[in-house]
Amino acid sequence: MRKRVLFFIFHLSLFFPVVLSAQQNDPREMAMRKLLQSTIMINQMYVDTVNIDRQVEDAIVGMLSKLDPHSAYTNAKDTKKLNEPLKGNFEGIGVQFNMLDDTLVVIQPVSKGPSEKVGIVAGDRIVSVNDTAIAGVKMSREDIMSRLRGPKDTKVNLGVVRRGIKDVLTFTVKRDKIPVNSLDAAFMIAPNIGLVRFSNFAATTHDEVTEAIRKLQKEGMKDLIIDLQGNGGGYLNAAAELASEFLPKGDMIVYTKGRGGMNMGEFRSTGGGLFTEGRIVVLVDEYSASASEILSGAIQDHDRGTIVGRRTFGKGLVQRPIDLEDGSMIRLTIARYYTPSGRCIQKPYEKGDAKSYARDVIDRYNRGELTNADSIHFPDSLRYKTLKLGRTVYGGGGIMPDIFVPLDTTRYTKLHRELTARSYIVNASLHYMDRHRKQLEKQYKTFEAFRDGFSVPAEVLDTMLAEAARKDSLHAKDDAELTKTRTDVSLILKGLIARDLWDMSEYFQLIYAEDPTVLRALEVLRKED
Repeated sequence: MRKRVLFFIFHLSLFFPVVLSAQQNDPREMAMRKLLQSTIMINQMYVDTVNIDRQVEDAIVGMLSKLDPHSAYTNAKDTKKLNEPLKGNFEGIGVQFNMLDDTLVVIQPVSKGPSEKVGIVAGDRIVSVNDTAIAGVKMSREDIMSRLRGPKDTKVNLGVVRRGIKDVLTFTVKRDKIPVNSLDAAFMIAPNIGLVRFSNFAATTHDEVTEAIRKLQKEGMKDLIIDLQGNGGGYLNAAAELASEFLPKGDMIVYTKGRGGMNMGEFRSTGGGLFTEGRIVVLVDEYSASASEILSGAIQDHDRGTIVGRRTFGKGLVQRPIDLEDGSMIRLTIARYYTPSGRCIQKPYEKGDAKSYARDVIDRYNRGELTNADSIHFPDSLRYKTLKLGRTVYGGGGIMPDIFVPLDTTRYTKLHRELTARSYIVNASLHYMDRHRKQLEKQYKTFEAFRDGFSVPAEVLDTMLAEAARKDSLHAKDDAELTKTRTDVSLILKGLIARDLWDMSEYFQLIYAEDPTVLRALEVLRKED
């Protein structure tokens, strides 16, 4: 890297005087020359040795920090990590896992993946990687993952402890490309009503979601709930492709404007969509951002569906990724997103003030916006009309839902939140599954049988609460808090156990039985029948 940077600086130092001699009065060229001269002088003349790589990175970060909150720089390692969820795959051994008492426990091997092929099963503990112990040594999750991942077709030797077997088992796994799914859940939540939930907009999202919709249609789905709660966005193309499945051909999905209001491009529905007739309800919250806002904004502006929840994040800046030769990347804002009715999705910000921008959701809560719709105020200048029915919608940042569902600040007790934060609930589920997996698999052949017949044993809750009291002095303030905590934690535990026996869809089927936003969406669809 050092040689490349010096080579770059040397050649620029030869080039810029020629350019600048013809443009001595251009302040932008003068500023670039100043930056270049400063870098060269610091590197050549500073009294101590200078890390030129670090200095260049700091300079880039410093310049970007004075712009908008979403222009950013990532080094090569972080760039690779950020891109993996959006690319839809990575290279590794193919297991879903969690950490239990400093030990990696396999939740599920990826179907037809490299670990499943050699016989690794749910419940296995991976205790060593290539003769290096990873269990009981307080190794970070990141270090463990780096040892398990590696280039396709390379081999790794795993030491595995399996319940009921005395000796440590050894498996040689040939790494392969492992799919990263963005689809969290797809199921029939009520007669004729399907629900799909996905965590981001990745390269594979369109295919995953359309496949799920086709499956639900075969199960009798006529109306659809699209759950974008907590969905932070991703690829613009993925949002446009999905919107095309719900809108008539030619309908505007989103357009962008760059410097000076110049039109940068637009996306329209390509037609022939998979679900253009049935009713749609889209669920959003304050963490639904970017591509989530593009999809929900297009559906709202064309009166194609009903938006339910709370005002979305308000991330409407378009970043262009600029790959640098060492694998690092600059994501530079080049435009703003606008919904079909002309609303700018991006919420206001002050250049260089990332701290206030990051506090926006907290400020909304403090102003009462998350708990009371009357606390949200928009000037008339931000009033827009939907394109078919002429309904009033508002700009100014984010997508304001058609039906507001307040954040229920009393939904969980303080004890529940503390148990969650300290991982007592997830650890209780892992311990229970570790001891009872085979029994549960034998007793409950289907999720429906589990849903209707299983209850979390009282002793599981008793043990968890006793441990939390002993280790962290966590106690309920009174009997009412204890009763509510036990009820709510039982539901979460049942969902986590269902996830480990089946998948995330089964988890959400249980949890959403009491989710206020989901229940409101069902009420909307049933009322319209």
